[in-house]
Amino acid sequence: MDFKEKLQQYQQQINQELEKYIRKQNCPEQILNQSMEYSLMAGGKRLRPILVLATYQLFKEDIEKCMPYAVAIEMVHNFSLIHDDLPGIDNDDFRHGKLTNHKQFNEATAILAGDGLLNDAYLVISKDLIHSGTEEIAKKARILNEFSKAVDRMLAGEYMDTEWEGKKITQQELEYIHENKTGALLKLCVRMGAILADCTEIELEGLSNYADKIGLAFQIKDDILSEEGDEKTLGKPVGNDRELGKCTYVSQYGLQGAKDILDQITKEAIEELKKYGDKAEFLKELALYIKNRNK
Repeated sequence: MDFKEKLQQYQQQINQELEKYIRKQNCPEQILNQSMEYSLMAGGKRLRPILVLATYQLFKEDIEKCMPYAVAIEMVHNFSLIHDDLPGIDNDDFRHGKLTNHKQFNEATAILAGDGLLNDAYLVISKDLIHSGTEEIAKKARILNEFSKAVDRMLAGEYMDTEWEGKKITQQELEYIHENKTGALLKLCVRMGAILADCTEIELEGLSNYADKIGLAFQIKDDILSEEGDEKTLGKPVGNDRELGKCTYVSQYGLQGAKDILDQITKEAIEELKKYGDKAEFLKELALYIKNRNK
C-alpha cells in the first residue's frame, strides 16, 4: 500500500470512528449538536489522529486501543479551529471551503460548540480510563496529564499570537508562539501513540524530537501558504496574516528564507526515524506531505 492509499485508509477509519460520537437525538439543544457536527465532520486532513495511529503502529498493530485518543485529539483540534475563526481572533468567514461555524450558525453557538467539543474530548478519554484494566491506568493517566498540558500550551500560544499581533517580535518569541500554538498538539499525538504502544523512554525521546520538527514544519508551511497559496484550494482567503500584521516565518525571514528553513527542518525530522527502517516509511512520507501540501 503506498502512502496516499494508507493516508486515505487512516482518514476513513477516523471519520467512521468520529461518526459514532455525533449526537443525533431530538433535544432542545439540537442546533448546538448540529453546530458541533458541522465543524467536526467538515473534512480536513485528520493529521493529528493519523499521527496517533501511525506512531502506535511503529510498535503494535491493534489500533482500536488508541482510537479513543485519536478521536479526542481531533475534537480538541476542531474546538481550536472554531474559536480561532471567531471575530475576536482571526475573524475568518471560510474554512475547508465552507462557511466558518459562527457564520453558518451564530457567534454564541460557535463558542459553545467549541466548548462542547473540548469537553467531549475529555469525556472520551475518561470513558476509556473507566473501562481500562488496572495495569493500563497509570499509562493512560500519564497521557491524560500530557493531554491537558498540551491543550494548556495551545491556548497559551494562541493568546500570544493575538497579543503580539502587529508588533515586532524576536525569533525566540516567534518560535514560542509556534511551539505552543501548533507544535504542542502535534507532539502530543506522537507521544500518545508511542506511550500507548509501550515504547521505551529513549524511543519516546527520539519520536518527540521528530514531532517537534514536523510541528514547526507544519506552521512554517501554513505561513507560506498564507502568503502564496491558492484561495480555492485552501478554502479560505490568502494574505490574512499580512493584513492582520501577524509575525510569521515569512515576515521574519522572507518567503525563500521560510522555505529554506522548512526544507532543513523536514530533513531533520526524517533523520530521527532512521532507526526504525521501513516500519517508519509512512511517518517519513508524512513529514514530506506536511512540507509539500497545498492546503
